[in-house]
Amino acid sequence: MSDDEAFEKQLKSSALALERRLTPHKKSVSRRWIVRLVLLLTAFVVTATLGIFAWGVSAFNAPGPATETVVVVLPKGSGVNAIARRLAKAGVIRRAEVFAIATRISKTGTKLKAGEFEFPPAVSAKAVMHILIRGETVVRKLTIAEGLQTPQALELILAADGLEGDLDLAGGVAMVEGELLPETWHYKWGDTRRGILKRMRTGQQKLLAEEWGRRAQDLPFKTMAEALVLASIVEKETGKSAEREHVAGVFVNRLRRGMRLQSDPTVAYGLSPDRPLDRALSRADLKSRHAWNTYVHKGLPPSPICLPGRAAVQAVLHPLETKDLYFVADGTGGHVFAATLTAHNHNVAKWRRLQRALNKEP
Repeated sequence: MSDDEAFEKQLKSSALALERRLTPHKKSVSRRWIVRLVLLLTAFVVTATLGIFAWGVSAFNAPGPATETVVVVLPKGSGVNAIARRLAKAGVIRRAEVFAIATRISKTGTKLKAGEFEFPPAVSAKAVMHILIRGETVVRKLTIAEGLQTPQALELILAADGLEGDLDLAGGVAMVEGELLPETWHYKWGDTRRGILKRMRTGQQKLLAEEWGRRAQDLPFKTMAEALVLASIVEKETGKSAEREHVAGVFVNRLRRGMRLQSDPTVAYGLSPDRPLDRALSRADLKSRHAWNTYVHKGLPPSPICLPGRAAVQAVLHPLETKDLYFVADGTGGHVFAATLTAHNHNVAKWRRLQRALNKEP
């Protein structure tokens, strides 16, 4: 081997030895960089996650976009996502995804109630969630006025917004005139028409039972059904609360004496039982032979002629003690009463003069 070859061999040997000594150092440097990179990425992910979480919390608690009260109906069976989308579309909350994620994190998604809700202006998504959890639904009102006939009341129930289903009158809840209690009834979106109808019927039965137990003595009728009939006549005869007991006292006196009630509203009902008669009564009407004509038949008619209210029921069960047997309109919305036919005829003549004078006015 020449001197050059020997030198080259020695040089290679030295290089290999140096490489062996440096390799562990390279590996150590590489590992340190990997660890640093992982820590850096982890810090970035944690920081980003915390930032997103903080933003989400802030968005969840921030005032909503609504500038006025918003009413939203949430159907039964709606999931969290569907509820969130509907709220966002209505302008109650800004971001549906924030609401949906927050309710799931707080494990309240299954507690959200369905129904009709009223949200105030600028309400936060968090406040919206609690409103839905508490089920603070809108309370609606259906007013059935005293003196309506049953078909009119049924039309109002059918037209009431938010009630569901039909009346199912063929399903065991067929109505007889006077059976419903005319009041303002409260209900919620999604309640059934049949349900509110049954509440009104039960309300009238309860009222009659309670007042019947406190009735005056020696009344000229023996049953709650008869009391309801007379109450319906009183209801149609006067709209003034101050004179209901007086009108009831007149009818009670006439029944005791076996006199005909001679009530115009009973005649009108017999001619038009489905809705109020749209014309004035004629002399011929007063002679009609239908069963409700109290000018022709003595005693009470066979059924109520309208829906009597609480005050009318109380009036006939606690009538005014009076000697009066007659009354006629006084031209002011009330009536003038009389104990004798002579006095009554005088009052009638006065009323007719007033009517003629009113008809002549331009």
